[in-house]
Amino acid sequence: FTQSTLLFHQIKSSICLLRGKIYDALDNRTLATHSYKEALKLDVYCFEAFDLLTSHHMLTAQEEKELLESLPLNKQCTEEEQELLHFLFENKLKKYNKPSETLIPESVNGLQENLDVVVSLAERHYYNCDFKMCYKRTSLVMEKDPFHANCLPVHIGTLVELNKANELFYLSHKLVDLYPNNPVSWFAVGCYYLMVGHKNEHARRYLSKATTLERTYGPAWIAYGHSFAVESEHDQAMAAYFTAAQLMKGCHLPMLYIGLEYGLTNNSKLAERFFSQALSIAPEDPFVMHEVGVVAFQNGDWKTAEKWFLDALEKIKAIGNEITVDKWEPLLNNLGHVCRKLKKYEEALEYHRQALVLIPQNASTYSAIGYIHSLMGNFESAIDYFHTALGLRRDDTFSVTMLGHCIEMYIGDSEAYIGTEIKDKLRCYDFDVHTMKTLKNIISPAWDFREFDIERQTLDESGIVTLETSHQRTNTDTSRPLEETFEIEMNESDMMLETSMSDHST
Repeated sequence: FTQSTLLFHQIKSSICLLRGKIYDALDNRTLATHSYKEALKLDVYCFEAFDLLTSHHMLTAQEEKELLESLPLNKQCTEEEQELLHFLFENKLKKYNKPSETLIPESVNGLQENLDVVVSLAERHYYNCDFKMCYKRTSLVMEKDPFHANCLPVHIGTLVELNKANELFYLSHKLVDLYPNNPVSWFAVGCYYLMVGHKNEHARRYLSKATTLERTYGPAWIAYGHSFAVESEHDQAMAAYFTAAQLMKGCHLPMLYIGLEYGLTNNSKLAERFFSQALSIAPEDPFVMHEVGVVAFQNGDWKTAEKWFLDALEKIKAIGNEITVDKWEPLLNNLGHVCRKLKKYEEALEYHRQALVLIPQNASTYSAIGYIHSLMGNFESAIDYFHTALGLRRDDTFSVTMLGHCIEMYIGDSEAYIGTEIKDKLRCYDFDVHTMKTLKNIISPAWDFREFDIERQTLDESGIVTLETSHQRTNTDTSRPLEETFEIEMNESDMMLETSMSDHST
């Protein structure tokens, strides 16, 4: 470009930028988006237009990528500037679409310590759910620049995920004192009250103040919805998420959370619709894939559920050989549940064991493993796992009930137990008084010796058939048949499915 042409384009770009801000203030996001894109095409150095497009989530991840590719960098920049500008713009693009790593080109090697680049790397760790590494990077940035505008929301979100209440309390107070008119200050205060628990009213008050200062501040709207979601106020939560969806057209997170709320209200049709919309915006996000799989599981479509869960697992493994982040634990457990439904018992056990590596003290995982062992006829192992589950969560009704049935089946298989009093049979398992009383009510007190003369049936592929047919009681008047009992327990076991891997993260 000649100097006069370049100046003319810069003036036109500034006019388009101003027009976009006016449309934005009038809530006309469509025309605002068009104006910002025009400003950027007229002058690729108009970073403010690009920043508004990305920070306000006006474009989807695919649209952002297409915009970056359509910019006339080769006409307005030198070759060195092209690579640098492309790299800097690319770092601002959406990072939650799929787990990925940032690669710094050799030509811009000197930027490794640049704070904006470090924040971009931290964001990728955050959306990859590696919160410890994210915290390490954001802490470095906060030491060098305590009020780095792009780092603050990521750092606040990381403090919430790592439950660092004291640090967030100190940071939010500093922000409110120094920047009372900045929405991120009140967002930090709202997140603190949301994190400490039983302070949701306070959280909503400060998050509302953040949205008043800047209506398009998406993180505050999503956190505002979470404050209702944790109280199971589904309608109010969805109202906040819908507002966020209107203001953040290019972000799939509001759609994902709306779908979660519909799923929690047992409206699987609407949940599926919103998950599909989220999937259209972020087709490679493992969180969305997981939730689509959960809906398929709830609809009884085991094969489809397994496909979505495995696809999500592949996306996560694309950034590493092993899963080491505990945020993915529900995905592994749900893969175990769906494999159990498909009677792939060994695979199911393997997935649950992997989940235990990530979160060792999860009672529902031990219950799931115990249930699979019971279906395989390994009653002794099942008893051990149900016992462990009850040690972690005493009021686990499913584990207590299944433990009683497994003990009964195991005692029936053991000649040494014939004729022994029920209290003596249970005493060897060292249960507490409450569990002992519950188990005595579940296990039938009378055992007829004649039932042990019946030829024992071998285990078949289904496992459930074995539980339904082995050692039928002669005293059918005093208790329900095992067929009915295990059918009820199997339906109850489906409640163990962990319906949200997203866990209402900020």
